[in-house]
Amino acid sequence: MEETLIRDSWPTGTLEERVAFAIEEVRPAIKADGGDLALVAVEGPIVRVSLHGACRGCPMANSTLADFVAERIKLYAPEINEVVAE
Repeated sequence: MEETLIRDSWPTGTLEERVAFAIEEVRPAIKADGGDLALVAVEGPIVRVSLHGACRGCPMANSTLADFVAERIKLYAPEINEVVAE
């Protein structure tokens, strides 16, 4: 049986911790499509991630990054202006 993680509080902590929290929230949906992503760095207002699996070379990767991943990161870390893939 697959374990479901239920979060009952808003993420707090350092900028890096909040960004990592957001990435962990979106990771299951990305993995369900055969991809994955990893946090590379938080450099001021920019988050750098690496894409893996089906995400690499996918024509929808930029849309997923901007519309799904970045949206969630900015929800928890509004000081982030940009999310880029390396």
